[in-house]
Amino acid sequence: MTGGVSTGDLWWKNAVVYCVDIETFQDSDGDGIGDIAGLTQRIDYLAELGVTCLWLMPFFPTPDRDDGYDVTDLFGVDSRLGTHGDLVELLRTAADRGIRVVADLVVNHTSDKHPWFKAARRSRDNPFRDYYVWRSDPPEDTSKQVVFPDREDSIWSLDERTGEWYLHHFYSHQPDLNFANPEVRDQIAKSIGLWLQLGLAGFRVDAVPFLVADIDTTRDDVPGDPHEYLKALRSFLGRRRGDAILLGEVNLPHKDQRAYFGGSDGDELTMMFDFIGMQSLYLAMAREDARPLARALKARPKVHPDCQWATFVRNHDELTLDKLSERERQEVFAAFGPEPSMQLYGRGLKRRLPPMLDGDPRRLRMAYSLLFSLPGTPTLYYGEEIGMGEDLEAEGRMAVRTPMQWDSSPNGGFSTASPRRLVQRPVPGGYGPQHVNVADQRHDPQSLWSFLRELIQTYRECPELGWGEFAVLPQQHRQVLAHRCSWQGSSVIAVHNLSAQSVTATVQLDPADLAADGPTFLHDLFAHKRFEAGPAGAVELALDGYGHRWLRTSAPG
Repeated sequence: MTGGVSTGDLWWKNAVVYCVDIETFQDSDGDGIGDIAGLTQRIDYLAELGVTCLWLMPFFPTPDRDDGYDVTDLFGVDSRLGTHGDLVELLRTAADRGIRVVADLVVNHTSDKHPWFKAARRSRDNPFRDYYVWRSDPPEDTSKQVVFPDREDSIWSLDERTGEWYLHHFYSHQPDLNFANPEVRDQIAKSIGLWLQLGLAGFRVDAVPFLVADIDTTRDDVPGDPHEYLKALRSFLGRRRGDAILLGEVNLPHKDQRAYFGGSDGDELTMMFDFIGMQSLYLAMAREDARPLARALKARPKVHPDCQWATFVRNHDELTLDKLSERERQEVFAAFGPEPSMQLYGRGLKRRLPPMLDGDPRRLRMAYSLLFSLPGTPTLYYGEEIGMGEDLEAEGRMAVRTPMQWDSSPNGGFSTASPRRLVQRPVPGGYGPQHVNVADQRHDPQSLWSFLRELIQTYRECPELGWGEFAVLPQQHRQVLAHRCSWQGSSVIAVHNLSAQSVTATVQLDPADLAADGPTFLHDLFAHKRFEAGPAGAVELALDGYGHRWLRTSAPG
């Protein structure tokens, strides 16, 4: 129990989240497109890996001009992927294996093919006109506000039929919804209610800042703080399903992030992705210097106990580096994506982690060990567990949305369709299915898959990492990050060497972890050995190049 709440109610505190793009995960009927039935067939695989929360990218009806994020029906299931019945079967099967399922909540915008927008374009006085944001005067230059600068040069587009401009922060075929309109909010609440009723355990909320604090979608006649809408969503979620979560995409500076958790009340987002920590991790790895990451972790805003950070090294979008300075960003580009074909929008990378690290297994294991030991909830993107690569010839973010590689067959076991019918081709070259696949790694004790499975199991046995108080420990070697998470009389200390050079790091235990009389012992959680701390709690740790150690101390007695 914590604060009168069962730890089981706050299941996300030590969950393992796994993100899946349904259309590229498993094709069950041979049409070249992954589907819900195929994903259901792979639930046992996810359970064996240790996944406890499955995050689904959009499965709604769509023209598919933005990989499903251009939605035409918030209440539907895309017929290419299956039916509501298929989704219910997936949810039932996952629940039977102890896996909760969350899904993308794409409500910042719709497709321009959505019936609401098609109606809104018919006339200026159409009842659906106010579902979107319009202006009659020509817009000023907004080229610096667009999300995709390679495709759009303004956040306003002219609708020639009605002679007014409509707002779209993303693509012009994705008009922004007007959240100042109570009818829009009501439709979204009904959609959320439907999916919760079917069994979803929450939502990953897309583009939250545009949803909440966009001046273009607020009106003077709507009173109150724009954050009140997030509070209302969280409250609605709690009434419908008490343990459901809102996992938010909020890529903002630290000073602005705490408000999206609901400040000291913790009544807005349940979880938030740590974009700043992720970007600082890549800078630290590029420099082989842990200090940028240590600074970012120490600068994290303190959040309500019922909230949590979500940590990751890769997601389904470009690997954004926008919160680094231009000089820092160029350092990361030089280390991990020096070619223009590897970069995107001038602010990020279209690569997966293994190719960025030249396939070095030591460095890969260190990076994932660090991910799982950081305070927060680790999030994996499908294929990370086997070290999948990217297809640099694919457009934009599609470079990392390639078919899952199940075996060494030409289609990687993803589909029996002919290659020309696949929704996207498998990764070519040295990271393709012939070289990187589940079948080869699943029974190889030395594989990345086996390492990740053990890592996940060890993480699940360490509630300190999800629940505990966090501190960066002083360290004499700049390439070493040492940190401590303490909870209910026990601590886990993680030490990581970000450089290729071997070092001996000294870690000083907290007085609370020392035995009152007699020696203090620590347990190495991967070597499964116990050893004694030195005088006054000093611990010397030998670390190979890119080495890592997890140690547990126990309260005296």
